Amino acid sequence: MNVSIIAIKQMPLKKPFLQKLGDFMQQHRRMILGLQWFIVLFYFTLLIWPAMLPLPKDYVHFYENLILFAQFIFWGIWWPFVMLSMVLMGRVWCGVFCPEGALSEWTSRFGLGHAIPRWMRWGGWPFVAFVLTTIYGQLISVYEYPKAALLILGGSTVVAMLVGFIYGKGKRVWCRHLCPANGVFSLLSRLAPIHFKVDSEAWDLAPQRTPAVDCAPLVSVRSMTGNSDCHMCGRCSSHRQAVALSSRSPAQEILNIEPAKASYWDILLLALGMLGVATGAFQWSASPWFVQLKQNIAEWLIERDSFWLLNDNAPWWLLTHYPDTNDVFSYLDGVSILLYIGATTAVIGGSILAGLWLAGRIIKSETIIPWHLGYSLTPLAGSSVFMGLTALTISMLKAEHIALDWVEPMRISLMILGYGWMAYLLWRKTAQINKPQWLQRLSAWVIIIVGTIPVGLSWYIMFYIW
Repeated sequence: MNVSIIAIKQMPLKKPFLQKLGDFMQQHRRMILGLQWFIVLFYFTLLIWPAMLPLPKDYVHFYENLILFAQFIFWGIWWPFVMLSMVLMGRVWCGVFCPEGALSEWTSRFGLGHAIPRWMRWGGWPFVAFVLTTIYGQLISVYEYPKAALLILGGSTVVAMLVGFIYGKGKRVWCRHLCPANGVFSLLSRLAPIHFKVDSEAWDLAPQRTPAVDCAPLVSVRSMTGNSDCHMCGRCSSHRQAVALSSRSPAQEILNIEPAKASYWDILLLALGMLGVATGAFQWSASPWFVQLKQNIAEWLIERDSFWLLNDNAPWWLLTHYPDTNDVFSYLDGVSILLYIGATTAVIGGSILAGLWLAGRIIKSETIIPWHLGYSLTPLAGSSVFMGLTALTISMLKAEHIALDWVEPMRISLMILGYGWMAYLLWRKTAQINKPQWLQRLSAWVIIIVGTIPVGLSWYIMFYIW
């Protein structure tokens, strides 16, 4: 019987297109490396050169000025569609295109090769790094100014290379543990309809002396069950005749997360980071509430003869400071931004976490219910972040007087898709918890959805009221 199974496994069969694509990536590694170095050159050109140029004082088209062109590429095209690619293709960006990951791995091959320290393996780094980077970017206006972009993106790249040089040997230690976008990419890639599938039976039947895969992000290929850590670089394709790029249901990975393996850091990143901090960061500059908050604080300070917060002499790397363009933040601006983002996070994130907690109390299970159900928020978080990132894209296209009749239907469709996909995943996941009674399941489902209402409401207010 075993001989028959082995014979069947080894029979030459026509490979599906996706499997052929994965094998092509594995067999043409040099081509991928060449593409990565081209992107590195393009990345540094748009990151460094604009930072050395004077800021435009009069209106010019973005295709006429390198600063505006770099701004449009980085924040109008690059980042929004990197996020979208995670949902559509998994972390192909990380494994094939990311300049930071490529440079970190390159320096690691010539580095010291030290073991990864215990503190670096802490599961909270993706959440902390995302929150701090997002808030700091708002304080120095990273979307608008090339020096700020160079500081944040370039600084991150330098640190990534330094971490690669010190730790690991030819690995992407930075990407696996410290990259500010790692947690977001890990969550969104769970929705992708393609993945590298591992056939455990075929793996066990293969010869035991097969050389190990050179997996840069340090994934255990044998036990890999999803996209969250896989960088989709193709190096493991057809390894031991057991790994193949395959299609799957976009709901599969989230529905297969076991309650005991759910990470509360993932849910904090979803609720407080992507749906809380990021939403506040995207919306504060358009909010009349922010203006009113700043005015109220200023009046309160003036009444008490306290003026130090009204000073605007902070350096550009601490708070936005560009007198030539009449864009200077006072310390009060910085405090107001922090308060606004904090309040947004408290309202949206607090509502979501309260809904998850209450749902857990209703179902009354001994498993970690809130964190298990919280992964259902991923589609809503993805659509929310994509809308926020494309807001700059749309504003720049409006300045070019380009017809944008498609914008409103797109935004409405994104919200419907985000909420609908979330509701479906949530309903399926409530059925996985010790088979709760139908009324308990429905109550938990409704409560969590109600807890996410502030997300949609915040975007409605921004786009249709402000």
